[in-house]
Amino acid sequence: MDQTTIVGLSNEDRNHFNNRELSWLRFNQRVLEESINPNHPILERLRFISIFSSNLDEFFMIRVAGLKDQVRANFNRPDNKSGMTALEQLAAISQLTHQLVTYQHRLYQQQTDDLKAERIHIKSIRQLSDDQQSWLQNYFSEHIFPILTPIAIHLYQPFPLLANRSLNIAVHLETSADDESKLAIVQVPELLARTIQVGDNNQFVFLEDLIIRFINTLFPNQKIKSTTVFRITRNADMTIHEEDARDLLAAIESELHNREWGAVVRLEVVKDQADLNVVEFLKRIFDIEKEDIYLQSAPLDFTFLDHFYHQLKEAFPKLIYHAVQPQLTSEVNHDKPILDQILKHDVLLHHPYQSFETTIKLLAEAARDPNVLAIKQTLYRASKRSPIIKSLEKAALAGKQVTVLVELKARFDEKNNVHWAKKLERAGCHVIYGISGLKTHSKICLIVRKCESKIERFVHLSTGNYNEQTATLYTDLSLISARQELVRDATHFFNFLSGATNLPRFNALSVAPDLMLNDFLTLIDGEIEHQKQFGTGRIIAKMNALTDKSIILKLHQASQAGVKIDLIVRGICCLKPGIPDISDHIRVHSIVGRFLEHSRIYYFYNNGAEKYYLSSADWMTRNLQRRIELLFPILQTNHQTRIKQILELSLKDNTNRRIQDSDGLYESVKPDHNKPIINSQDLFRQFAYKQND
Repeated sequence: MDQTTIVGLSNEDRNHFNNRELSWLRFNQRVLEESINPNHPILERLRFISIFSSNLDEFFMIRVAGLKDQVRANFNRPDNKSGMTALEQLAAISQLTHQLVTYQHRLYQQQTDDLKAERIHIKSIRQLSDDQQSWLQNYFSEHIFPILTPIAIHLYQPFPLLANRSLNIAVHLETSADDESKLAIVQVPELLARTIQVGDNNQFVFLEDLIIRFINTLFPNQKIKSTTVFRITRNADMTIHEEDARDLLAAIESELHNREWGAVVRLEVVKDQADLNVVEFLKRIFDIEKEDIYLQSAPLDFTFLDHFYHQLKEAFPKLIYHAVQPQLTSEVNHDKPILDQILKHDVLLHHPYQSFETTIKLLAEAARDPNVLAIKQTLYRASKRSPIIKSLEKAALAGKQVTVLVELKARFDEKNNVHWAKKLERAGCHVIYGISGLKTHSKICLIVRKCESKIERFVHLSTGNYNEQTATLYTDLSLISARQELVRDATHFFNFLSGATNLPRFNALSVAPDLMLNDFLTLIDGEIEHQKQFGTGRIIAKMNALTDKSIILKLHQASQAGVKIDLIVRGICCLKPGIPDISDHIRVHSIVGRFLEHSRIYYFYNNGAEKYYLSSADWMTRNLQRRIELLFPILQTNHQTRIKQILELSLKDNTNRRIQDSDGLYESVKPDHNKPIINSQDLFRQFAYKQND
């Protein structure tokens, strides 16, 4: 869209959209609110507070940092939906985030009060007995003091370069010699646990509190005027100019080093004992604005709660979720070769309710099978001990043709993927990095096998990553098939990725950035026509985020024609539903529960000839225009029934679901007294168990 059109947005048009960044903050608020959901055990509720903090860190490192870069570059072009400039967005982000972190501390206090009922206490050192304080003093002397290195700041020692997300203590000293004051920085050791258990009781104190309690041992014969605990967040976005990088691998490694030292975008300070002169000094040193400073109650950085959870879970099994055992699908016999069974029918897997072990076994079997000639695979995020990668290495060492596209630019997994790329190459795999300027986000594996005088091909397609760890935490769907229309398209797709061919003609698959957006718009147009002719227009779409303006405007058009639309959008949603004559036939739902809703499902009624699609892509501009993505159909009748069941149960969920109103705010759906409680995630787990009964 051109500049004139954006600037010409009317106030009315702007009111039809949610701002992307503010919508994300509202999503993170929904994550935070799970910490007061009584359906979760107490230690699990604490983890939602940790997830909120981790999410917010990434938001500042990438999204806020990007907006600040725009301001520094005098880039004043408004957002093409909400009409807000970067400066206006930063102001709104700061205002809402300050409210949310205050809310976070209040919810944390509520949860720690609930912990007391379980005889778990996080205490200040002043609340401990003399014996306990004596024990802590010995612990500090033996385990902490040797690690600490205070760094004085003076004329000959400039301010140290502090690492991103590091927790520090600014110590304001008054020297006895000339009564001049000076400053020193003590970094709280990152590799030590933030919560220290005192003796055998379930009483804990914070590491930074313990350091402050005995900090005078670091500065003998000096008077300590104040101690200010602070934390910084830096710009961690990576800029890779691929056309200038002769070696993409080296360019990524160089940027990984620079990431830790980007400009500071947020300063968090414990306000209770903060020295305001020190805070002002830090503000100048880091070159930030007042709005970038977050004066908060202790503690800072609630990501410590994830480690705290692991400290306690074995001793308090009743305070965590009951373990969910992913079930092996009943669609294949795991004691027999999977490839032979796939020739007879497709297999649909619903993670984490059904086990990722089927996918692992599929690749392991292909690596061993002497008749398998080639394996082609995309990798976006893999675990650190990936069995998928082990199978690819074994296949290559066995002489098979193994081609792996490793996406080096997968955010915050760059280092891991650089490691895998090198390891796969050493094993003899042909490693490729995709098409310049585009991230390859597709999840696809193609296996080629020779059987007597013919070639057989098998394809695995997924909405989620080839990662056995996240497959136990994220809801995703994957398809294994030997259908000719799918395996032919998969073959052409890999030839396109390797640069051997131009974009081919596909029969069943749709590819972004070249085809998928237009295919979606055409599918929505189809529902508009069916609504006009037969009154049957119906769309259900489930995704992580909805930001693409062309999709939103087309959905507005469908709503105005009377098409009934339900959008299940976990996170960012720039579409406002329920606006009269604009989006009044659209409902927007969001599900935040035990598992991260990650699957992308697109359903079109098509006047009874229903169409079902799964995809690696959300309805986001970045997915549809700046990434290589895949959309694939579900064609087997029983699988279509399962997909429809997933969508319908999600829309009936009255435990985890929220509905967005026309102002962009969300309200939890509560069960009616006369209707059963429906937790879609629990029901999917039960279905997986029943299938194996």
